[in-house]
Amino acid sequence: MAAHLVKRCTCLLREAARQAPAMAPVGRLRLARVAHKTLTSSATSPISHFPGSLVELVEKEQAFTPYVENQVDHLIKKAARPEELLELLGGSHHLENNHAALVLIRLSHLLSEKPEDKALLIQDARFQKLLCVLSGQITSVWHGTLSRLLRSLYALGLPRTSKELQSVEQEVRWRMRKLKYKHLAFLADSCATLSQEQHSQELLTELLMHLERRWTEIEDGRTLVTIMMKVGHLSEPLMNRLEDKHVLNRAQDITVPHLCSILLAFARLNFHPDQEDQFFSLVHEKLGSELPGLEPALQVDLVWALCVLQQAQEAELQAVLHPEFHIQFLGSKSQKDQNTFQKLLHINATALLEHPEYSGPLLPASAVAPRPSALDRKVTPLQKELQETLKGLLGSADRGSFEVATQYGWVLDAEVLLDSDGQFLPLRDFVAPHLAQPTGSQPPPAGAKRLAFLRWEFPNFNSRSKDLLGRFVLARRHILAAGFLVVDVPFYEWLELKSEWQKGAYLKDKMRKAVAEELAK
Repeated sequence: MAAHLVKRCTCLLREAARQAPAMAPVGRLRLARVAHKTLTSSATSPISHFPGSLVELVEKEQAFTPYVENQVDHLIKKAARPEELLELLGGSHHLENNHAALVLIRLSHLLSEKPEDKALLIQDARFQKLLCVLSGQITSVWHGTLSRLLRSLYALGLPRTSKELQSVEQEVRWRMRKLKYKHLAFLADSCATLSQEQHSQELLTELLMHLERRWTEIEDGRTLVTIMMKVGHLSEPLMNRLEDKHVLNRAQDITVPHLCSILLAFARLNFHPDQEDQFFSLVHEKLGSELPGLEPALQVDLVWALCVLQQAQEAELQAVLHPEFHIQFLGSKSQKDQNTFQKLLHINATALLEHPEYSGPLLPASAVAPRPSALDRKVTPLQKELQETLKGLLGSADRGSFEVATQYGWVLDAEVLLDSDGQFLPLRDFVAPHLAQPTGSQPPPAGAKRLAFLRWEFPNFNSRSKDLLGRFVLARRHILAAGFLVVDVPFYEWLELKSEWQKGAYLKDKMRKAVAEELAK
């Protein structure tokens, strides 16, 4: 322990000497200023419609290194295969300073899309040697690299008993007061999204405590919005403090691009600020004259975000639903334009379903017809099991529909129609106004209930919570407003069901509850 303390103090003194302004070379100071200017000014750039990731913020800092890179650094950066990195453990190469950490970070990146290779890597003797080298260098690893290192070890799937993983987590605890705010946020996001082990959740609790205490250290809008988006939902006190921080307290100085980023972040999380009326009054005031001059896709993003948050005004809806505006996205083959048009469908649905006073214009009937891409998606295990179980309950193919593409831009997992006695009715016989091309000719009998089944997968939720992201909250609202009773099937409930009988009983119970709640209103 004494040796560890001495080594760590020496490292910290060396780092402090490097960072002291009075002793730093002029060239280095200029680089630092350029880096800071690039980061802060990016908040005013309208190029990106969504805040950058925490990885982006942390990795940008690594672009300026206070030492001359050697051959090993270049080999690590250029490595295209894990084998090239593991070969550095032998031969004439000498790993020093951050090298072991950088090799592990690079390995994690190369294996990010090859989970089957991670288990083989961990068993490789050279990988175990690399971990041993890391243990000897851990006190010399820079702060930014340390935060990326821990995330990489989580992503590689090191077992919770790994002494090297525990050593890195302990080093984070030692340095927590010294780490920059963005590093704390990056680490919190890593703990929340990549590891559910008890030891990482304990570390997450400590990180959140520091984030709540040090929130005043945030200096630029880009960092603020990114942190709100990535870790704000992990702590309500933190989110409230971040909300008060370039929005309401600096209302007069806030730029439109910065406001756009905040609005998009709020919509993604379905976050409603405490001072909601004051905030959205500011939004409408700022966007009123600026909206028409923004890039068309960004205009759609912003109005869509207001729809998610139930704050869209008639003039804003009209601006993007006008034929002269939306025609540029109709029939486009580019994925970006198709995604934008999908949001236009949601905006159109908001005007139809949630704004009874809306006087038009709306998208033409030909535009709301579902596109092949709406149904061309890989079937998930939950989706497959839900369909198979429901087909077993229905007994006949004409009693239900699956993968129902609506005119509102949403796809229902399944749809059924129940009569007043709770019996299934043949769907094709009855009018279905939610379809882009309605079928059937008969109105449903008195007392009939139309049910929509919506499955909610893990990515549909805010991290570590059972709260849906804004996009899916909007979908659920629209389906309800279209006259459906919604049967929610979240992944965390479905995973508890082991037998086919349990799954069938679960869906029956869900349907009964949906009908009972409607009758109780």
